[in-house]
Amino acid sequence: MADNVPRSIQEALLWATERLAAAGCETPRLDAEILLCECAGVERAFLLGHGTECVPAEAWPRFQEWVARREKREPVAYITGHREFYGMDFAVTPAVLVPRPETEHLVDEVLALAQTRYRAAQTILIADAGTGSGAIAIALAAHLPHAQVCALDSSREALEVAWRNAHRHGVRDRMCLVQSDLLERLPWAVDILVANLPYVADEEWPTLAPEIRFHEPAQALRGGANGLDLIRRLLRQAPARLRPGGAVVLEIGAGHAAEAERLARAAFPGGHVRVGQDYAGLDRVVVVQTP
Repeated sequence: MADNVPRSIQEALLWATERLAAAGCETPRLDAEILLCECAGVERAFLLGHGTECVPAEAWPRFQEWVARREKREPVAYITGHREFYGMDFAVTPAVLVPRPETEHLVDEVLALAQTRYRAAQTILIADAGTGSGAIAIALAAHLPHAQVCALDSSREALEVAWRNAHRHGVRDRMCLVQSDLLERLPWAVDILVANLPYVADEEWPTLAPEIRFHEPAQALRGGANGLDLIRRLLRQAPARLRPGGAVVLEIGAGHAAEAERLARAAFPGGHVRVGQDYAGLDRVVVVQTP
């Protein structure tokens, strides 16, 4: 069937899945379904129950274009322009990292700290360093109605995306967005500092998928020789930016737990430091609680 002729949903998905599989995409069928749903304005359940129906004529050209972009290993989130994180929909562009499910564990950790260490109506001051799309900061602001959140990033383009997302989720009035190298321009001391900083080591970079190496912003991923350059810098800055009894929650990469824990103990010799696991049981976060 000629590419310029709309076809049934089943045929369209088969055509796209075969092309994406040949291009090396990890989840070709899922990707095809997501792209077709976006183009046709339907839910995935609709595809299953209406496979013999024709793809809407107005959706077919865009679907072809999007499949071609995915064949070049452009992330699905950049093609559709959004990604779900912590049950919320966030705009994403190539200026920001695509939010990952494992990063939701940072939000869980901060919410747990807020529940156990602060009264229900108490104002909590939070900073999110390297905010990117603002996913972490905005999820926290949405779930902690008495929190004031400062989202920091060195990229103006990233902050523009974060601002759009803060406005979309109705938390703009409880957030400040600051262009800053880590914590240098943080306007006040905070109760909780959270960060998902770049932690990909130089030797690991060439092994990453094309979606990451060729499309996502390298400055949001690469963490230097051993992957801990920015985490090390942040931990040096953090003690002076925390209020008494404050906490730090950092995402870490595979194999970083021991060294990241050592760095945290050196920065906070009187603090309680622990390593937390993500939903897959992998070391994912370092949590520091100060006296």
